[in-house]
This record gives sequence, structure tokens and C-alpha cells, in this order.
Amino acid sequence: MCMKRTNLVLDENILEQTLRLSQKKTYSEAVMIAMKEFIRVNEFSKIFEFQGTGIWSGNLSEMRKDVKAVKSKTKKKTK
Repeated sequence: MCMKRTNLVLDENILEQTLRLSQKKTYSEAVMIAMKEFIRVNEFSKIFEFQGTGIWSGNLSEMRKDVKAVKSKTKKKTK
């Protein structure tokens, strides 16, 4: 991995909260995980661009048969 050294001016309260919530030991680690999460969320949101385009083909009812089998097994165990 190629690393770049930089100086950032950050809100101290946000930085401390990020450090605490991420449970990382350094500011660099906390900022890195926050940036990765930002990228992940933005990349994931692109999936909605495909909604209604018909790009996916398959039989959803067929795929859901496994889900029904899992649900019925769970119900039997809880009785």
C-alpha cells in the first residue's frame, strides 16, 4: 500500500469521537477507517442506479425457496 503524508485541519471534537468510536489507537488509523467507510457507503449507494433497469435476470421465487426452508427450521426449534 502506498501511503501519503499530509497535514489536515480537523475538528477536534469530531476527531476524538471518531477515535473513540473506531477503537483505534492513533488518529491516522481512525481517519483511515472513516475514509474507507465513506468510500464503502458511496460505492454501495451506486447500486440504486440499476434499480428498474432489468440488468439482473433470474428467478427470485426460486432463489427464495432456501429462505423458506431456513425459516421453517427456525420455527420448529422455537416451539
